[in-house]
Amino acid sequence: MIIDPSTMPWLHAYRLMIGSILPRPIAWVSTTSKEGVHNLAPFSFFTAVAAEPMTICFSPMRRGSDGGKKDTLANIEETGEFVVNIVSEALAEAMNRTAADLPPEVDEFQVAGLTPVASATVRAPRVGECLVAYECRLLQVVHVGEAKPGAGALVLGTVQRLYVADEVLDQGRIKLDLLQPIGRMAGNDYVRCTDRFSVERPTTGR
Repeated sequence: MIIDPSTMPWLHAYRLMIGSILPRPIAWVSTTSKEGVHNLAPFSFFTAVAAEPMTICFSPMRRGSDGGKKDTLANIEETGEFVVNIVSEALAEAMNRTAADLPPEVDEFQVAGLTPVASATVRAPRVGECLVAYECRLLQVVHVGEAKPGAGALVLGTVQRLYVADEVLDQGRIKLDLLQPIGRMAGNDYVRCTDRFSVERPTTGR
């Protein structure tokens, strides 16, 4: 079957994407508004961009109810900074609580019972319970689509500081079995990183 996404409702296109682009890492993004209210929300359109300079990105879609910007994007555009926290399995329930569509004056750290810890270079706090966090300055926002449900934005951030808990760092590498990151699937499903296999890469230069 060949599908033209422009012929279907955005929600149907979205379901095809989240059902086939799998698994997706989760960016648990913390921001602070100009008024000083902390915000915390998960986004599973997330990946690395470059190592020099260290740059990461995530994509917040517009609200499905009215096409408005989510608080995370509004805060980033206002302040130019954010923190991406990595979600370990032990924090799955707390992360899920911050996915609720709450008013901008509500602090999701308090809703989820999490600890905001002051960052080294940005105003937005990191999640104290997370083992890895990236402090970012906004590099660029690329808006995709019009101001309506289904549209989104690509947020690129240059990493200013990287927090890694001592217990998960071993000679510059992350101990995956201790970090225990989870990935997003479709619907209410998530995946662990415990069932893995290795494939040797071919020798370069041939």
